[in-house]
Amino acid sequence: MALASAKLAQTHPQKTALADNDSSLSWLELNSSLNRFVNGLLDFPFGPERRMAVFATNSKETVLAYLASLHAGVSAVPINSHLTEEEVAYILKESETELLFVSAETAEIGKRAAELTGDVKVIVWGGPAPEGTQSCLNWLDQMSSDEPRTDVEPKRYLQFTSGTTGFPKAIDAVATTLPVAKTTEEFFDLMREWTAARPEGPHLALGPLYFNASLHSVRMLAAGHPLIVMRSFDAETVLSLIDTYKVVTTLMVPTHFKRLLALPEAIREKYDLSSLQSVTHTGAACPREVKQAMIDWVGPILIEAYGGTESGTTNVIDSHEWQQHPGSVGKTVDNFELLIYGENGELLGPNEPGEIYFRDKLGKGIVYRNAPEKTKAAHREPGVFTLGDIGYYDEEGFLYITDRVSDMIVSGGVNIYPAEIEQVLLGHDLVDDAVVIGVPNADFGEEVKALIVPKDKNAPPDPAQILAYLRKRLAGYKCPRSIDFVDDVGRTPAGKVNKRVLRASYWPTERTIG
Repeated sequence: MALASAKLAQTHPQKTALADNDSSLSWLELNSSLNRFVNGLLDFPFGPERRMAVFATNSKETVLAYLASLHAGVSAVPINSHLTEEEVAYILKESETELLFVSAETAEIGKRAAELTGDVKVIVWGGPAPEGTQSCLNWLDQMSSDEPRTDVEPKRYLQFTSGTTGFPKAIDAVATTLPVAKTTEEFFDLMREWTAARPEGPHLALGPLYFNASLHSVRMLAAGHPLIVMRSFDAETVLSLIDTYKVVTTLMVPTHFKRLLALPEAIREKYDLSSLQSVTHTGAACPREVKQAMIDWVGPILIEAYGGTESGTTNVIDSHEWQQHPGSVGKTVDNFELLIYGENGELLGPNEPGEIYFRDKLGKGIVYRNAPEKTKAAHREPGVFTLGDIGYYDEEGFLYITDRVSDMIVSGGVNIYPAEIEQVLLGHDLVDDAVVIGVPNADFGEEVKALIVPKDKNAPPDPAQILAYLRKRLAGYKCPRSIDFVDDVGRTPAGKVNKRVLRASYWPTERTIG
């Protein structure tokens, strides 16, 4: 039996396998639901890409969709649940998606996006199915609960990065994220091997499941580890779930740390967190004082992971190492070799800041689907790629991030690419030029600010009008928190803008990233 749930349904039928804020499933219930989901996907008349997408908020059903895709040899596309219908339609078209799963909260947008795309079937959970869509419960009721076949070829998630040039680009999940296997039976066997050293007990998923890091929780469940998934983040509820389910591992971003630490001492002391054995954090730089405060509270169990969706994890540091090397993101993992290059292309030694590159020891590097120019731009030579950061390593090989080459803004662990916002701004009738930068935010690290040159400098448009225009075309988290009208943005005759100079006046030190 390839599915861990099948075995656990026999050995521990009534133990909790999967839970969200509202309810839970035992291993027996999970196995039955999962079998129906997998058999439904196996019966669906997919084309050669075998592509489905998930555009949904966190829930048990969202987890089931991702897990079922892995077993049925279907490539799932995680879609940010905050996107607009035009943004969703773009991803559906680019990925050649044929089947779209949505939750009640995203059903209407998902339906309209599917209509813009063409022949995409939409299945809805968590609420009534709009006309032209199908209820997930009704769909599953038609499927067999028998154990599904296990000899199909696994397919990787197809994940979209935000667009550095205004349009998202797709990558297949990397081999360090999902194991390479010829059949689903072999795939799930490898998943169990990958997690064999993990402590026994539930994993708590806090972040949205469309994030690559959060999808790690689905892999935990695939290997037979119970999973608790939060529908949306609430600091006290996190503590309550850890206490109630005796959670042993979880993954957070620094904004989660800040909100947990902001809870009154009396609330923090109400809950027993002693079951926690490992807290991984990623997604954004964590202020030293915040990280130390978390270690003081829960113990030296924090593990920081640095990397990207395109590469997987490149560097890791545990709490003990971090206390000896504060501010570091750790040593480079075995799959990669760390290289730092200077402005003239020379290799730099310890304590010399430069552009960070990694040599993929398998020689592959980063590959963007149908985007050879973007793939080429990420590489210095075949297999040697950058994630767009600047930093240095010390004498012991610990890496430190000091700045960012790219214009990317990281707000609360979410990557936001200015080019996408700028492209929309430049389509406004009253905007002559526009640049988007990241400025400080005490809670999220960075926030989005737009610098706009109005066509009529004596009568700039109402900022509220600009924001309303953006919200119709972009997901809310991409929209600027503030707008400044300026005479010019310092654009050169070649059309280039020095965003580091523009950012500098908003930051208190020479470092111009959160």
